[in-house]
Amino acid sequence: MRQKWLILLGGMAMCALIPVFPSVGVQSVHLARDTPLPTPSSLIVQDTFYLTQGIAVNDRLLPVEADVDFRPGDLAPGIRMDDNGWLLGVPARAGTYSAPVRLCRGSACVEQRVTLVVLKNVPWEPGELTFPGQVGKPFNGEIALNGGPHGVPATYTVTDDQALPEGVTIGPDGHVGGVPRKAGMYQVPVRICVAGNCAGVVVTLIVV
Repeated sequence: MRQKWLILLGGMAMCALIPVFPSVGVQSVHLARDTPLPTPSSLIVQDTFYLTQGIAVNDRLLPVEADVDFRPGDLAPGIRMDDNGWLLGVPARAGTYSAPVRLCRGSACVEQRVTLVVLKNVPWEPGELTFPGQVGKPFNGEIALNGGPHGVPATYTVTDDQALPEGVTIGPDGHVGGVPRKAGMYQVPVRICVAGNCAGVVVTLIVV
């Protein structure tokens, strides 16, 4: 009889614990989904963007942490941010704008401010685009620009790496470097951007 009472009491205890365990599991999942984000100063890779009035934006905020969503909102006259961090629209007025953006993981959200520097549209054009060189000797050239807004560096992107001579590079700062290994004439497409004002050019490398 005593053994039967022990079995009965044990069964009642297990029944009492069943409602508890599901709630513990749900709470654990909820906490994992809402893990607090780090301090605002370290949430995105870049927090300052240079744009040009009247030219469509093609920039994105990149979060440092994985599984982070952005909350859409207006950042400057004519500029909005979507939930993937893309800046959309056309800057309407020149000026410097500071706006908060919300980054969230689940229901846990924090804010970080970003700065948009909208510059007036100042025309620019590339300088020398032809560079001579010799096999086995280092290139040392710069793709210069004439005009453009003062103090804003241009960025250079080779859009077809296969067009470069073997051993030669064109860096994001426009520097032509490296040691060519084979003679020839090479036509290298490069995209140049100054505060979002972009154009494609062809850089000619003549190796003898």
